[in-house]
Amino acid sequence: MAMRHAVLVVLAALLLDISATGSRANPAQDQTQRPATDVASGTSMHGLLCASCHGDDARGHGLAAVRLKTPPADLTTLAKRHGGKFPYDYVLTVLLVGTKVPAHGSPDMPVWFPIFKVIDNNNKQVVLQRIKNLSDYLASLQAK
Repeated sequence: MAMRHAVLVVLAALLLDISATGSRANPAQDQTQRPATDVASGTSMHGLLCASCHGDDARGHGLAAVRLKTPPADLTTLAKRHGGKFPYDYVLTVLLVGTKVPAHGSPDMPVWFPIFKVIDNNNKQVVLQRIKNLSDYLASLQAK
């Protein structure tokens, strides 16, 4: 099951890369030169990478949620659970190193940073832009 999950994550990451840059008409183009502004939107990344577990509405009811040991977090309540302010640092940490503390989620949650590094050819600026786009999208979903 872990191997299947890993394969699905890699496929989703590859699809994300293709959707962010358009078709691969010129495969010889140096991907490290791609500008950070050419990165998929947070909405697109959520739909491709997060919605299967967290749901299209980010409330934790994605199609894959029933197969997980720990239910996915409701991402619309991140600010509420962090004193009323969206926790950019927390989201960054989860994307960079995952959720090591059981109360913060399941080890079923993928660590996206290494995946972003691979699909972006270690272009730090582009990887950080991906994380920013996704974080900004999640911030926009916060319950009032």
